[in-house]
Amino acid sequence: MKKYKYTAINLDKKKFTGVFLAEDEQQLARRLAEQSLYLVKASPIKKTTASTFFSASGKVSANELATFCRQFAIMVTTGIPIVDALGILKAQSYSGLLKKTLEFVFEDVKSGLLLSQSLEKHKKIFPQFLRSMIYVGEISGALDKILVTLADYFETDARIKKKTKSAMIYPIILIFMAVGIIVLMVAFIIPTFMDALSSLDIEMPALTMALYNMSVAFQENWKKIVLIVLGAVLTIFLLLRTKKGKDVFDTFKLKAPVIGKITTDLVTARFARAFGLLIDGGMDVVESMETVQIVLGNRYVEKRFKAAIEDVRQGMSLTVALDSYKLFPPLIIQMIAVGERTGSLAEVLIRSCPFFDNQAETALSSIMTVLQPIILVIIGGAVGVLFYAIYSPLLQVMQGFGV
Repeated sequence: MKKYKYTAINLDKKKFTGVFLAEDEQQLARRLAEQSLYLVKASPIKKTTASTFFSASGKVSANELATFCRQFAIMVTTGIPIVDALGILKAQSYSGLLKKTLEFVFEDVKSGLLLSQSLEKHKKIFPQFLRSMIYVGEISGALDKILVTLADYFETDARIKKKTKSAMIYPIILIFMAVGIIVLMVAFIIPTFMDALSSLDIEMPALTMALYNMSVAFQENWKKIVLIVLGAVLTIFLLLRTKKGKDVFDTFKLKAPVIGKITTDLVTARFARAFGLLIDGGMDVVESMETVQIVLGNRYVEKRFKAAIEDVRQGMSLTVALDSYKLFPPLIIQMIAVGERTGSLAEVLIRSCPFFDNQAETALSSIMTVLQPIILVIIGGAVGVLFYAIYSPLLQVMQGFGV
């Protein structure tokens, strides 16, 4: 769909100009005719390089998707037609990317397209899970309930992501502060003290001399050191953006002590919630698994999960397929087995989500409770060693004067 700048007239020959979204000029003319306007001239508005880049590379946050789904659900539940609800939503204060996309969706639905069909045109904006759930809601006639469910899903996802980031911010700040203090002392304070003590005939402690030599080396080569550090950071950043780098990092997150348990709980909760909701909406097991694969958030798990999908497609039970690849904790496998036997798979999965969410959040809080004092002790020890190296020569001088 393109954005056109148009000139039109009405029956009284009065001229109107404006901007309109349409597939082509014929559709634009039809839309204007519905308003008793007759197209005189139209020209497509070309996208700028900046807007093209923005549209291609931008992302919509889980928070924003949650707000969108919640507001949409409220309007649909109160009986507002979908097209009217979209008309209201596109005027809300969303980010430029979501706001612009909703304008296209509104025009699509207004022209007769199903909401799910329009969302399929914007795969980079709306996750597959959301698109699939909307489709399930439309064919089942329960779109209002599905939207509420989606809002809950994205709100939970956003809350956990926020908590994870918040848990990591404080230690990172402490580490940066420590590095800054150490660099300041090595680069400036130690040389100043050494210059002051150089005129005194005293033997410098080995630790002090080692730090002084480090300080001299830093002052002489600081540009190279900065370039090496920046180069290393940039290299790691670029490697983590490659498929191989992401595979290695995601595998590390699952295998590492402590972090692996948290990652497993987060992936398990995400799987249980998304898979349970899709099954509950009436989607078959294989199709639900294909949709869920993309929202797991870990490439190592996604690859093995894909193999499990093929096993289920060949007739293997869900429990056996997931258990054979050791994707999830034994507890969730046992719950799936019970759900399959009793025919209550969706309910069992949805009810298990809060447990795994709480497991991950509790583990995060525990790690931070233990990690923060450890970091403080390490920082305090490092700074203490530096101060000792600086002041031990002064103590020798004072003892020499009998102080």
